[in-house]
Amino acid sequence: MTSLQDSKQLHDLNWRGFASDNYAGGHPAVMQAMLDANGGHQVAYGEDVYTARLGEVIKDLFGPKAEVFPMFNGTGANVVALQSMLHRWEAVVCASSAHVQADEGGAPERTGGFKLHLVDTPDGKLTPDLIDAQAWGFGDQHRAQPGAVTITNSTELGTVYTAAEVVAISEHAHSLGLNLHMDGARLSNAAAALGTGFREFTTDAGVDVVSLGGTKIGAVGAEAIVVLNPDAVQGIEYLRKGAMQLASKMRFVSAQMVALFEGDVWKHNALNANAMAKRLETAVRDVPGVTICRSVDANAVFAILPRDVTERLQRQFRFYTWNEVTGEVRWMASWDTTEADIDAFASAIAAEMSTVSV
Repeated sequence: MTSLQDSKQLHDLNWRGFASDNYAGGHPAVMQAMLDANGGHQVAYGEDVYTARLGEVIKDLFGPKAEVFPMFNGTGANVVALQSMLHRWEAVVCASSAHVQADEGGAPERTGGFKLHLVDTPDGKLTPDLIDAQAWGFGDQHRAQPGAVTITNSTELGTVYTAAEVVAISEHAHSLGLNLHMDGARLSNAAAALGTGFREFTTDAGVDVVSLGGTKIGAVGAEAIVVLNPDAVQGIEYLRKGAMQLASKMRFVSAQMVALFEGDVWKHNALNANAMAKRLETAVRDVPGVTICRSVDANAVFAILPRDVTERLQRQFRFYTWNEVTGEVRWMASWDTTEADIDAFASAIAAEMSTVSV
């Protein structure tokens, strides 16, 4: 057997982490798509046949008015999408737990140049009433004017908006003159959880712009902005370039997204990730001392453990401590997580908890 030192493989293929679905590699169909797109010449900067095909795929999924703009990463997609929906003096209403607030290094405000109006939520989900907590001060020159609302599906707390909930938000936002953006880094997981396609809870529900995630569901550095309502945006092409998100060899980004979304690869991957999260929840829910503290709607499991148990487990399996005060942790299942992966992790959790007096 070839040793790791003698091969080009620099990591142990059997090791699994549960910190993020970004830990997983590229799906075989995605890797093959990039190989198929290689060789010969294609016009750069998006004038290639793969990007054209992606445009057709996106229209099939989201509707005939949908336009797609491939991007490198989710932060770039969110920032450029929201920039395109705002005037320079406007702000975005979002949950305080939203990725744009908590996990993008200040990029929306620093690079995007717009303020975030934060709303505390019990489950990561906004409602019309919660939006009203920050959608005020219209005409007040001393307050950054609300211009858009952004929601995440599935949310950073693992919950999923139903189509009816999105409709209620879009109708309320639009009644206030606000555009609606959906951060869909895990849009596939939300669709799988709802048992629908994408259009039912985006285009048909009144969403104006979506950030469509690819990386977390099997791509390798491929995301996209999908414009559902062209009247809600302006200048995305220029904003994308200015934000350093315009791929010169865009065919390789687009080919990945085509591989995921032209057929059912996204659905199979999302269904597996969601099912593995549910399997983990079921396996540890009755372990003495473990508290599952949030609804497991998609591919995230939130639990509270003793701090010393968390520290010991993290030496074997990487995962994040979500709240240092309460001891809440987050476990993420990925498109390639197997039942054996979950069972091994659950067994380790049970074994560590068995040493604790509860």
